[in-house]
Amino acid sequence: MKSKKGFQVGDILPLALVIVVAGVGIAFGLNILGDVKSDMTPASAEYNATGDTITAVAKFSSKLGIIVTVIVAAILLGILVRYLMNPN
Repeated sequence: MKSKKGFQVGDILPLALVIVVAGVGIAFGLNILGDVKSDMTPASAEYNATGDTITAVAKFSSKLGIIVTVIVAAILLGILVRYLMNPN
């Protein structure tokens, strides 16, 4: 038997679960970082580093929708190319 490699429609569900888990992890991480920052002395190096980390993680999470769109588009394009280029 031939081993078919490439994307299939069934590959979308595991990737969706990974994205959901990543989103939940980012949300909890931001919550924890906010709590840690509130316990620190303002204007300290740790306070500033925590603030910078919160800003960076928040920027990443705001791009999560674009990342998901690119992943789903890549899977769909892979499926289309596979079936259009190999009609058998």
